[in-house]
Amino acid sequence: MAKIIAIANQKGGVGKTTTTVNLTAALNLMGKKVLLVDCDPQGNASSGMGVKKSHRPNTYDMLISDISAAECVVQTDYGDVIPASKELAAASVELIHEERREYVLKDKITALYSEYDYIFLDCPPSLEMLTVNALVAADSVLIPMQCEYYALEGIADLLTSIKMCSRRLNKRLGIEGIVLTMYDARANLTTQVANELRRYLGDKVYETVIPRSVRLSEAPSHGVPGVVYDRINRGSKGYMALAAEFLKRHEK
Repeated sequence: MAKIIAIANQKGGVGKTTTTVNLTAALNLMGKKVLLVDCDPQGNASSGMGVKKSHRPNTYDMLISDISAAECVVQTDYGDVIPASKELAAASVELIHEERREYVLKDKITALYSEYDYIFLDCPPSLEMLTVNALVAADSVLIPMQCEYYALEGIADLLTSIKMCSRRLNKRLGIEGIVLTMYDARANLTTQVANELRRYLGDKVYETVIPRSVRLSEAPSHGVPGVVYDRINRGSKGYMALAAEFLKRHEK
């Protein structure tokens, strides 16, 4: 049975989608069967995996119609994808009228559990209906976080939101871990934030950090994950190391 992991942060620009795409591709390179479900109307995870945002059926069709999750899956060289586009933004409004509106995504993807080792849910950078659906469907939450002061403030709000969702909607939901992104070891603030996080959250913070990398930023414009676009740059090496640590934690 697949492990379902929501990759979320209420703060934008922290490397959430970059982490989703590259962790998916890295695990795929390691022989794991992985599905990426793009739950963000921006559709950046889809294009980062080489899937056009215009592709139909997509996450929107899956959530608001009788189309099955299996019909929406697009196979790529880097892992399977259920893509998203700007139409998905309307789903937040349309789902409000559903009786089990928080459980629609979970109900849809349950049929795919036996097909994959891991299913990653790329969430929007806000706590709205799409994110709530992802949190309800997930077993755990992986939180990419940039080492800066405002991100440290935001993490407390996110943890509170996850705890609330766990208490009211999904009792099995836990914290998969926190990944430090855009890491600059030369900056004193980076070290301070990392130390604070590890002091309060212990081994929930991954040892592997993801350094800043221009090559990772270039990769999406080519429709290729960074770990494939340039395997030897330090950002790609960081994500390959993160995938290895991720698997090691799951083998315990």
